[in-house]
Amino acid sequence: MDRSMRLDRFLTEMGIGSRSQVKDMARKGRIQVNGVTVKKTNEKIEPDRDLVTCDGIKVDYAEYEYYMLNKPQGVVSATEDNLHETVIDLIRKKPAKQKGSLEEEENQACRPKRSDLFPVGRLDIDTERLLLITNDGELAHKLLSPKRHVDKRYFVRAAGTLPEDAQERLKEGITLLDGTRVMPAVLEITDKSQETVTEAILTIREGKFHQVKRMFEALGGQVIFLKRLSMGSLKLDESLKPGEYRPLLAEELKRLKD
Repeated sequence: MDRSMRLDRFLTEMGIGSRSQVKDMARKGRIQVNGVTVKKTNEKIEPDRDLVTCDGIKVDYAEYEYYMLNKPQGVVSATEDNLHETVIDLIRKKPAKQKGSLEEEENQACRPKRSDLFPVGRLDIDTERLLLITNDGELAHKLLSPKRHVDKRYFVRAAGTLPEDAQERLKEGITLLDGTRVMPAVLEITDKSQETVTEAILTIREGKFHQVKRMFEALGGQVIFLKRLSMGSLKLDESLKPGEYRPLLAEELKRLKD
């Protein structure tokens, strides 16, 4: 299999700069391949074999990257936004937290390399906890497609009094206030000791816009706190503080792909 790629594409994907910026770097003699200064960036290299440096610093290649983020409130699940900090901005500000044995740590990157990372699914700006960030579009589609039946579990605190048949209605699938029909979901009431506030675990298999909030609105409630607990087999590492992230471990990734 031909693993070669253009040098400018390699450097752009690794976040060194845009193609025009990389071209300018090469003209200034800042880029070397196997110790030889390269003035043109349209030549091909083999990422797995060739040594590429920029300003004397080695540029490692990663075809895919996978990160688990404990998303805090106030950050948007997007690649760019004119008003708010995004989850991509957040993870590029500081290195990833490491987990596991020394051998695992040595195999894990300290900072994201890819320039094409994106969040898998969307958590609202005021929703927190588990978010997967990657550039693997095939895996993202698998996790988000309703046809794949991948469970997403949320902890919900809702104001208002839910109807007695709320669990049964969700189990059958409900129609939202705007007429949208959603797939069956599982509601587990964890605390209803307060008269006007209910705490519950909700499991859904799709990810429509503001879906959890809209589902509770259809039941006569209002979500006042929401956090995602898991997506498929992936559960948030409890050692991650809000805003912290780490690479997925090999076993976590394998379970997600199985």
